[in-house]
Amino acid sequence: MRGKLGVSERRACRVLGQHRTTQRHVPRGREDEERLVADMIELARQYGRYGYRRIAALLRDAGWQVNDKRVERLWRREGLKVLYKQPKRGRLWLDDGSCIRLRAEYTNHVWSYDFVHHRTDDGRVFRTLNVLDEHSRECLAIRIKRKLNSIDVIDVPTDLFILRGVPGYIRSDNGPEFIAKAVRDWVAAVGSKTAYIQPGSPWENGYVESFNARLRDELLNGEIFYSLKEAQIVIEQWRKHYNTKRPHSALGYKPPAPEAIIPLLEGPTMN
Repeated sequence: MRGKLGVSERRACRVLGQHRTTQRHVPRGREDEERLVADMIELARQYGRYGYRRIAALLRDAGWQVNDKRVERLWRREGLKVLYKQPKRGRLWLDDGSCIRLRAEYTNHVWSYDFVHHRTDDGRVFRTLNVLDEHSRECLAIRIKRKLNSIDVIDVPTDLFILRGVPGYIRSDNGPEFIAKAVRDWVAAVGSKTAYIQPGSPWENGYVESFNARLRDELLNGEIFYSLKEAQIVIEQWRKHYNTKRPHSALGYKPPAPEAIIPLLEGPTMN
């Protein structure tokens, strides 16, 4: 058997000092690679907007001992990809050169509010009021109604205050829902402070804006809601997944509020 250069395989291997069996060896993947690829594809099917790093984190959470590099290789081999890439945004500065960004330093330091608009299948609009802890990135609540007013804006955080305490700051848009005197007075009365963003500068509210983009990209754009009740149930399920399972890149690909499993204590034995 002669190669392209007219030299036999036997002679070429002898000159190079290479055993002939290595020349004819067909590389085989690891024994677990087929199952790993199947699990990877299934996760990619379930979470179509996740890239290979988040999929790798989910695989490790499921018990696989695999690094990002191996998942990336298999990801590319299988032709998997996410078309959308979020553009990077720089730090916000005022015209005088001073930075106005209030950064959360601990849990319950800064909460953010914002609205997202969507429609049910009959064309009717509904709105979601999203509340986010900027430090932990946990979505604290999503209120879903056809119309949301200042009373709803007050009711949702009030319930959260009872469970979690009062945050140091509440960052929000300066739209009509938040400039209402009742809302401002209520925020001051509970001992918190408002942190309104500059008009026309949604990137100042970057954490909740990013969350809104994830909500729309990973759920709303791919779901048909036939009723408001269905939207409330499905979105709440997604919120729980976002908090407890979805890997977050800013948190080292860990979820914001992973579920803790507490083992049952053994009771006293009866003689």
